[in-house]
Amino acid sequence: MKKQILFTISLLALSISTLSAQTTAFVAPTINAGDTAWMIVATAFVLLMSIPGLALFYGGLVRRKNVLNVFMQVFILVAVISIEWVIIGYSNAFGSNSIEVLKPFIGGFHWAFLNNINISDLSPYFISHSQLAADGTSIGTIPHIVFIMFQGMFAVITPALIIGAFAERINFKGFLIFTVLWSILIYNPIAHWVWSGDGWLFKLGALDFAGGTVVHINAGVAAIVTAIMLGKRRDYKGHAIPAHNITYVVMGAGLLWVGWFGFNAGSGLAADGLAASALMVTHIAAAAAALTWALLDWFIDKRPTVVGISTGAVAGLVAITPAAGFVGVTGALIIGVAVSLVCFAMVAYVKPKLGYDDSLDAFGVHGIGGILGAILTGVLATPAIQSAYSGAAYGNFHQLWIQLLAIGATILYSGIGTYLLFKITDKLIGMRALDKHESIGLDETQHGETAYTNFD
Repeated sequence: MKKQILFTISLLALSISTLSAQTTAFVAPTINAGDTAWMIVATAFVLLMSIPGLALFYGGLVRRKNVLNVFMQVFILVAVISIEWVIIGYSNAFGSNSIEVLKPFIGGFHWAFLNNINISDLSPYFISHSQLAADGTSIGTIPHIVFIMFQGMFAVITPALIIGAFAERINFKGFLIFTVLWSILIYNPIAHWVWSGDGWLFKLGALDFAGGTVVHINAGVAAIVTAIMLGKRRDYKGHAIPAHNITYVVMGAGLLWVGWFGFNAGSGLAADGLAASALMVTHIAAAAAALTWALLDWFIDKRPTVVGISTGAVAGLVAITPAAGFVGVTGALIIGVAVSLVCFAMVAYVKPKLGYDDSLDAFGVHGIGGILGAILTGVLATPAIQSAYSGAAYGNFHQLWIQLLAIGATILYSGIGTYLLFKITDKLIGMRALDKHESIGLDETQHGETAYTNFD
């Protein structure tokens, strides 16, 4: 009798277990409220990086006669690129192309104007933006439209970073046309290469957690190309022109630091341990870089400067961006110290030696910092953070080679594409502001406004 009872209980338990397993197997993915709430906040944080963060940081560094011009450039990019993004940008960057030969290089138009996307649809992307389910179905935990908005903020800030290279001397009309073309023809394809499930660099295994290649190297290369092609500012003497409002600079840097938590910690697309790790290493790299730059200022120029520590913090944030989901605290410390050493040398010695006028060091900080960060991701990526990824320091030298390939491809495509688009826009509209406009100031001549009024 006891045996029969035990057998019945065991059979019942087995049936319940089997039913539970079957039920689990057939549970469809659903929107996770916590992940969604976090990603909405992260999206807002990334917008904070452009306006007001970048606008204040760059605006404070230029002369007072050009501050509104910088604000306007950043503000109008938030508007126009957001519209471009929902019309064709997102579909080109993350969609699939019906023409097989183009799939690895650019998306199609299936999602143009966000057609075929409903508010209840799950994002087809999850960790590191671009790991599709094996059967192509959605396995993310956030709404598709939240992912689209989050990525839209990246599309906005990338061309805005280039502003730092040509500040104080570009014709506003030429700037606007050039930047829209650049976003469509340069940014969207590179985003597709690295972050789309169809992208050729993604399939090779290139690691770019939050935009070291897609954002910073891409923008940095475009920055140096445009700076050289525009020529130097009319009164540039081979050294930095003093910032007109250092208070703006440090406020902007602080807002960038805060916003970067959304930029990096949001790029795991979930409120989980990976997001927490990305937040931690982002902060530590920025802190290490800020301290290192301040010490370099102190040691070399005998006093630590606010502009210096602010620039160092931004450099650290740039360099940790590709690595944020792949390195631990030790890696973050190494990246933070290394990027300030390299970028300080670039800004203080290499730029004056070569004589180009990268007005606000967009190339020296974002381009060089992004390159260094992408390389060190290939060295320092540790399986302790994500078990599927490792770098040369853990025996995977192949990852370093892939990183170098991704860097080289981005430099070539962005550099050549930027050159061609600049030439075309310059021929049709004109890129350089008139000498008299540059002398008077772009606030008054391009916008009919002045930032400051002197009362007698």
